[in-house]
Amino acid sequence: MTYKPYSPEWHRYRYLKEAIDKYLDDYIDPGIIMEDIRDVLNVRSEAAYQEFTRINQLENYLSE
Repeated sequence: MTYKPYSPEWHRYRYLKEAIDKYLDDYIDPGIIMEDIRDVLNVRSEAAYQEFTRINQLENYLSE
């Protein structure tokens, strides 16, 4: 993909490429790469769920 230089998309792609390149340069097993990706997504998901729970609880208090 080609993005306009220094655009948000360009930076996002660059960061992802650098991370993947580092894994590959260090000869990390693909299974570990996948575990790390799953872990990052899980941490993000858990944080989002906790925030949702807090907001939902606040909305319930407000509706009472």
